Amino acid sequence: MAIDLAKIAKERKIKYFLISFVDLFGVLRAKMVPARAIGGMQKDGAGFAGFAAWMDMSPADPDMFAIPDPKSLIQLPWQPEVGWLAGDAWMDGRPVEAAPRHVLKRQIGDAAKKGYRMKTGVECEYFLIQPDGKAISDPRDIQEKPCYDQAALMRRYDVIREICDSMIAMGWNPYQNDHEDANGQYEMNWDYDDCLVTADRHVFFKYMVKTIAEKHGLRATFMPKPFADLTGSGCHAHASVWDKSGRKNLFFSAKGELGLSKLAYCFLGGVLHWAPALCALFNPAVNSYKRLNASTTLSGATWSPNAIAYGGNNRSTMVRIPDPGRFEFRLMDGAANPYLMQAGMLAAGLDGMANKRDPGKRVDINMYTDGHKLRGIKRLPENLLDALRLAEKSRFLRGALGDGFVDSYVKLKKREWDSYHNHLSQWEFAHTLDC
Repeated sequence: MAIDLAKIAKERKIKYFLISFVDLFGVLRAKMVPARAIGGMQKDGAGFAGFAAWMDMSPADPDMFAIPDPKSLIQLPWQPEVGWLAGDAWMDGRPVEAAPRHVLKRQIGDAAKKGYRMKTGVECEYFLIQPDGKAISDPRDIQEKPCYDQAALMRRYDVIREICDSMIAMGWNPYQNDHEDANGQYEMNWDYDDCLVTADRHVFFKYMVKTIAEKHGLRATFMPKPFADLTGSGCHAHASVWDKSGRKNLFFSAKGELGLSKLAYCFLGGVLHWAPALCALFNPAVNSYKRLNASTTLSGATWSPNAIAYGGNNRSTMVRIPDPGRFEFRLMDGAANPYLMQAGMLAAGLDGMANKRDPGKRVDINMYTDGHKLRGIKRLPENLLDALRLAEKSRFLRGALGDGFVDSYVKLKKREWDSYHNHLSQWEFAHTLDC
């Protein structure tokens, strides 16, 4: 039965709807629509000028319409008269090829044709900082190893509680909240679901955390490496592939190595094989590579991958096998576009399963101390420009995600790199002014 948003508005006393879309840079855009107009918007969508967002369009292009997905509706727990909706971008009667949500839905469609459904969960790490962004919010959070520090966690109880209460109210089934490895850093976990549901919730989670932090006079950031001496913020993704009914986990095998099927290892092989080019999606910011290629942090470990390898329950590798039937992909960071992150992972996994890619041997060493001893191991790109060049030349990414998407994404991201490259930093003045 079709979901009637106008009827829901009356039943739930929703006065306004935010019809949103996420652009290529992961920025959440929206229009606020009064409930009286939602019926027309549900049919025709809310109009946007794509050039005004990071969508690689021009002022001469026609309107882009975000058509809301009624199944994505979230009534804001802290502002229940407002409903949020994820929208699909259309132009001239066709989906916008480069729109991130459409890129993911196309991969979901490809998987469905093969009888597969990917289910995922994400671990979104973030910092609570001062409003000016110069320091963490809690000056007493100074332990060398602050991870799981109960006292520091409880000093931010009001913020964490409100976020967790909101997730409970929305039916996300959150199950744990903790202080993470860096001073001022936190993580909150909720149940996994179909990858589109997870991506929509990931988008909303980032908005929710920032909004609630502001309510409490603080600022939240998902920046990959906001402080040079502290552990960066990752966005680990747990993934498994199920049959089309969603009832049978095709990654699980009681007889398979570490409880994983041959199909699972092929999926893994695809992600490992294409990891260098996927960094453009998984690690999309200049700052991302200060997390990936960081020196040892205050706590003693960066907790981010430094090479392309997988292990068992081993947090020093790029991919961890924490339990039978699923993988934890640890490459992604807090800047990753929620839709493109899922799309890239699914596309690479589908390629791996189709081509029976071998992930190679498991690595059971500490990659931070002994990884340099391994011969022939592939390394990750050292900066955003290298990653973009790999993505631009990748026949896999072009074939899976579309030439239009790859060209637009690389074009805009290279423009961002140029902006960074043309900036004169204080380091340059300190080290070069008197040369």
